[in-house]
Amino acid sequence: MPIGAERPASTIPPPAAMKQMPRLDFPRRKRIARSSDFARLKEEGRREVCGTLILNWLPADRLRLGIVTGRKIGSAVVRSRARRLLREVFRQHQHEVSTPVSMVLVARHSIAAHGLEAVRRDYLRALSRARLRRGAQDPAPPGPSRTSAPSNPSSDLP
Repeated sequence: MPIGAERPASTIPPPAAMKQMPRLDFPRRKRIARSSDFARLKEEGRREVCGTLILNWLPADRLRLGIVTGRKIGSAVVRSRARRLLREVFRQHQHEVSTPVSMVLVARHSIAAHGLEAVRRDYLRALSRARLRRGAQDPAPPGPSRTSAPSNPSSDLP
């Protein structure tokens, strides 16, 4: 082909699955980083406690995530692992969140003894209980709800 000549357009269309597959990225614009945002979510937000994590959330203009791992969880290695688990579960299931919210996931002490599947189960259950999960029913048995309005226990966030 001579230099400067146009290349013929490809006649092979991209696979349909590639077009419809949602992106599973977690860019910086989706992260909550300012302490004022964390404080506002803690004071004004809703809360759901579920196994290895606590989900705090408020309606927002876009989906954002913050992660809190306190020193009570364990050493720096344990806290880093907890953050990675929570980030990965959010990343994989971010498209299941039905409405845009700012959410903070607080790792509980029990996360240190659990793996990805247990954290995933707890995250999805918390989303369902909070009625934030797209097309899912509450998998929890009927009983007293642990959802609360604005919370302010000092042991939740450092």
